[in-house]
Amino acid sequence: MFTGLIEAVGEIREVRSHGVDRRLRVAVGKLPMAGIATGDSIAVNGVCLTAVDLDRDSFAADVSAETLAHTTLGDFSAGRRVNLEMALTPTTRLGGHLVSGHVDGVGEVLERRPEGSSERFVLRAPAALCRYIAVKGSICVDGTSLTVNEVDGERFGLNIVPHTLAETVIGDYRAGSRVNLEVDVIARYLERLLHVNGETAGEGGVSAALLARAGFMRAD
Repeated sequence: MFTGLIEAVGEIREVRSHGVDRRLRVAVGKLPMAGIATGDSIAVNGVCLTAVDLDRDSFAADVSAETLAHTTLGDFSAGRRVNLEMALTPTTRLGGHLVSGHVDGVGEVLERRPEGSSERFVLRAPAALCRYIAVKGSICVDGTSLTVNEVDGERFGLNIVPHTLAETVIGDYRAGSRVNLEVDVIARYLERLLHVNGETAGEGGVSAALLARAGFMRAD
C-alpha cells in the first residue's frame, strides 16, 4: 500500500524487451537507495513494481504484458520522468489516501490553464471508472493523491498547487498526456457491498442478511 504522496521524481534510464514483457531501469532521483532492498515495492507513476538488480542510484523492475496493456508503462522510453513512492510502513504518516498501486485505467489530460497561483487541469477518465469519481473525493493520478474539484460525465477537474507541480511529473502534463488512474478503494468496496453476487441492496440498504449471503459474515 501507498499514500499517494510522491517522495521523488526519478527517470527511466533504460527499457529492455523480454518477449512480451519489459524490464525498466529507474534512476531514483532523491529517493534514498539505502532504504531500498531487493524485493521492495515501489510505485512508479502509480504502478506497484518490485525492485530488483539494485545499483548505486537505480533499480530494475520487470513489467508484465498485462501491466503494459493496462497502464502507461508501455509508453515509457529512456529519459521519461516518473513519480516514485516507497511502500507504507507501520510508522508512515498517511497524509494522502490509501493507494494500492493497482491502476484501474488510463485517463487523458484534456486541458491545462493557470488559475491564480495554481493550475487547473481537466482530465477524461474511462467510462467504466466515472461512477467512482466524486466531487471532493480522492483520486490517484500517476501515483499522486489528489482531490477532485468537479465532475462532468467522463471529465473531472483538479486544482494543482505550485508545490505539487514542482515535486511531481504533473508539471510535465500537456493536453493529450496519458495518465494512470486509480480510484478510491473505499468506493470500490462500497459498490461491492451494495451489489454482490448479482443482488442489489435496494431500498433496505446493506443488511446483516445481505452481508451473510455475500460471504462477508457468518449467517449464525
